[in-house]
Amino acid sequence: MSLNGKTLFISGGSRGIGLAIALRAARDGANVTIAAKTAEPHPKLPGTIYTAAEEIEKAGGKALPVLCDIREEGQVAAAVAATVEKFGGIDICVNNASAIQLTGTLETDMKRYDLMHHINTRGTFLVSKTCIPHLKSAKNPHILNLAPPLDMEAKWFKNHVAYTMAKFGMSMCTLGMSAEFAKAGIAVNSLWPLTAIDTSAVRNLLGGETVASMSRLPAIMADAAYAIFNRPSREATGNFYIDEEVLRAEGVTDFSAYAPGAKGPLAGDFFVPDEVFQRTDTKVGSLL
Repeated sequence: MSLNGKTLFISGGSRGIGLAIALRAARDGANVTIAAKTAEPHPKLPGTIYTAAEEIEKAGGKALPVLCDIREEGQVAAAVAATVEKFGGIDICVNNASAIQLTGTLETDMKRYDLMHHINTRGTFLVSKTCIPHLKSAKNPHILNLAPPLDMEAKWFKNHVAYTMAKFGMSMCTLGMSAEFAKAGIAVNSLWPLTAIDTSAVRNLLGGETVASMSRLPAIMADAAYAIFNRPSREATGNFYIDEEVLRAEGVTDFSAYAPGAKGPLAGDFFVPDEVFQRTDTKVGSLL
C-alpha cells in the first residue's frame, strides 16, 4: 500500500479532516492540491492553503495551494488545470468542502440555504465532473465524498432539513456516479465517521469543548481514506463507508489513540444508521 507519486485534488483541505487526509498521503510522497478559499488567517478558524501546503511538504509530499471557491465553475476548472500542469494528472479526488447550519426551516434564511447547497451538493458535482476526464487516465482512480450513508429516517431531517438535503446531495453523487463510471474503472465512494470528529465545526457549532472531548481525532478519517485509496477501484466502488468499519477490515482493533482524551462514551455522529451502531463495540452517545 502506497500513494507515492499519486496526485490528490482535495477541496477545502486547509484544515480538519481534509488536511489530515492530505498529510497521510504526503507521508507516502504523494502530490496534493489544496483547493480552498482561506488565503488569509481567519480569526476563528486555523490554517490557510499556504500553511497546509507547508505541512504537506514537511510531511514528505509535494503541495500546490490554490485559492478556489468551488461554487465558481471557472475557478474549479483553473484549479484542476493547474494540478494537471504541475503534477501530470489526477489520481484521487476528495470532496471535503462543506457548509453547515443546523437550523429548522423557519430559522434558515435562503442565503444560507443556497450556500449549503452550492458548496455541498453542487460543489461535489462540479469538482467531480471536472476531475473525471483526468481520472479516466489514472491507474487506480478514486473519488471520495465526505458524505453520509443515505439513511432516510425523519430524525435526520426534522431539526435541520436544509442541511440534511445538502449533505445527502453529496451522497447521491456517490450513488449515481459510482454506477455511471463503473465501466471506466473510477471508484466513487463516501466516507463518514462513526463518532463526532474534533474539528472547527464541532468546536464552533456542535457543543464546543464538551463535544470535542467526546470526539475522535481527524486522523481516523485520514487512515480510513488511505485504506480506501489503496483498494482496487474496479472492486471497491459505490460504498458508504464508516471510518471505524474500514479500519477494522484492515485489522485495527484498538482505537484508543484516536480519542486520547476521552473518559467515557464518544458522541455518535449524525446520519449513522442504527444498525451500524448495533454492530460495533464502540460505546457512543447521541448528538441529537
